[in-house]
Amino acid sequence: MNNGIIIIGGGASALMLASLLPKNSATIIERNAQPGAKILISGGGKCNITNEVMGSGYYVGESSFIQESLDLFDQKALLKWLENRKLRPVLRKESQYFCPQSAKELLDLFLKESKKQKILLNEKVTEVHKRGDFFRVKTDKRTLSAKYVVVASGGLSFPKLGASPIGYEIAEHFGHSIVKTAPALVGFTVQKEQFFFKELSGATTDVAIKVNDRVCKGSLLFAHKGISGPAVLDTSLYWEKGKIEVDFLPNFSWESIQKSKKQLSSLLPLPKRVTKAFLVQLNLDDKQGVKTTAGELLLLQTLNHYSFAPAGTFGYSKAEVTKGGINTDEVDAGTMMSKKTEGLYFTGEVLDVTGRLGGYNFQWAFSSAYACATGMKPYL
Repeated sequence: MNNGIIIIGGGASALMLASLLPKNSATIIERNAQPGAKILISGGGKCNITNEVMGSGYYVGESSFIQESLDLFDQKALLKWLENRKLRPVLRKESQYFCPQSAKELLDLFLKESKKQKILLNEKVTEVHKRGDFFRVKTDKRTLSAKYVVVASGGLSFPKLGASPIGYEIAEHFGHSIVKTAPALVGFTVQKEQFFFKELSGATTDVAIKVNDRVCKGSLLFAHKGISGPAVLDTSLYWEKGKIEVDFLPNFSWESIQKSKKQLSSLLPLPKRVTKAFLVQLNLDDKQGVKTTAGELLLLQTLNHYSFAPAGTFGYSKAEVTKGGINTDEVDAGTMMSKKTEGLYFTGEVLDVTGRLGGYNFQWAFSSAYACATGMKPYL
């Protein structure tokens, strides 16, 4: 079967690309029973599409590569594109844009737009080769040929949704290098010294977490495996191994403590059971603030810089995205085409570009797809 363009994968980046390309120019190959499975579960089913505040600084990866694609199709261009198709994302959490009702609205838009292309479902790509000017794409059901191949197969996160390493395998076959992959935007497991965190499962508190030269602010959730929540998920993007430092009491003024007759468990702006657990760890009694000694106050202030090394992460099954991927030094930022093989393109999460929480990874999926579509135009 001959095709102009084969798009491997049926996620956000693939669907955006299919929507941007001319009618009947592409075939999507998706291993799941329907495209866009990850879209439906993102953002608690609301899908955080993009962010009002945008830039390469919100990503891990080569900043100039990322910025070039964002400049081609930024958050304003994306919002305009969506609004022209009757989808008007709403602003929530200060700067984050979500679907008005549910993620299904975005998926329905893409399914409508991509009807102009052929979509093969429940079909798994096993290998890709190139002979002369044409690629041969082998699946578990057939062999197809095409002049152009776009690898938009995503990363390793959410294996239950069909995630696989096929994109990296194809890239390596064509001589590309892979930056080490790891689960990202994911919770941390803890070592023995922090096992008491597990007993606090369900409690949340606002924190500031220092990891290397970054500070991630937001909510921390104590979980039965360790810690999670937005601040922790963002931290996982920058953590590889070693210690992190958590400020459990950001912006808290200690001056009032020794003047108050209230108990410490009521004075500290933490869930009461969290405060009591830390008091046990610090070998301190839950006493009135006025009865707290200077030495005890110093011990309490270690909660502003509570340092520990996570044991690891919750893994790919719980990770929202995959960090690492195809080395972007080997890909053209303006077109997403391989610098090693003409006609081979990469978009979305399969590349070594990973964003923070807040719509950045969807924006990257859409921006890289736009760059790819723009790069292909002269040949179509």
